[in-house]
Amino acid sequence: MDERTADLAYAAGWAMLRRSPDRAGRALFRRLADRSWCARDGGTRGLERNLRRLLGPAGTDAQLRALSKAGMRSYMRYFYEMFRLPAMGREYVLSHTRATGVDALQEHVRSGRGVVAALPHMGNWDHAGAWITMQGTPLTTVAQRLNPESLFQRFTAYRESLGMEVLPLTGGSATVGTLARRLREGGLVCLLADRDINGTGVEVDFFGEKARMPSGPAALALNTGAALMPVSLWYDGPYWNIRVHEEIPVAPGLSRTHRIHGTTQALARVFEGAIAEHPEDWHMLQTVFSADHDEDRARRRERENRAMLRALAPDRGREHAGRSG
Repeated sequence: MDERTADLAYAAGWAMLRRSPDRAGRALFRRLADRSWCARDGGTRGLERNLRRLLGPAGTDAQLRALSKAGMRSYMRYFYEMFRLPAMGREYVLSHTRATGVDALQEHVRSGRGVVAALPHMGNWDHAGAWITMQGTPLTTVAQRLNPESLFQRFTAYRESLGMEVLPLTGGSATVGTLARRLREGGLVCLLADRDINGTGVEVDFFGEKARMPSGPAALALNTGAALMPVSLWYDGPYWNIRVHEEIPVAPGLSRTHRIHGTTQALARVFEGAIAEHPEDWHMLQTVFSADHDEDRARRRERENRAMLRALAPDRGREHAGRSG
């Protein structure tokens, strides 16, 4: 699918699913999830690669496949509800949300102390953002750029329509500075924090292995004095669940680097417990664990080497023909 087609497909999805019967839309996305799972496509394989760490060495292939099937259904539920959310209405969203620990977060904001809400890719983070803004707490978040640019702008406009301020992860003007300013003003900053996208994160222990996570949430808390509060999300039948965990204090240490690493490790421990409780709602199809990053790099190098050899092959053939003549 080319970039223009992808953009048009997302636009059509938003338009059609807002008007379609809810039951039919959910059934469609459930079938899409099952089709991806049955085909064991790249997304399903990536999810299983991560979920295998949760199950541990005693986990069986049957357990892994059952968990990944539930995980793909949960993941596609997120996409369906993302398309559908603007049509759900305020009362529906509020009545179908169960939240705990939010009072402490809102009290920090009311007192003028900023909050860094750090989330794993669980449940429906777009819904959580919409819900907290409906509670009267505006937020700022960061979004990964998508191709084409028109698709990124469509996602940005969608989230802004829900009451969020959205900054680009890359290609923006002083995104980090804007986040720090919002926190010093006593605002709420929400960041997905269980995947190192740009390669500048830190290595932590996670489900018994090394994994890479972004250092941004810890660094922002250290730099601004904001409260770092993990947030976990999961589904329970028709309900969305939000849990704001207790604040993670910035870790002590002899250097800034040690403090950020220690704080990020503490955050990873909270994520670990939350994901273990609701593993089917962890939508992590991308690479997280360091061993997988190493394996991915080795595969890329191998592909590049093969491509280079193929590119050189015609030259070698002409050279050989010249010597023979």
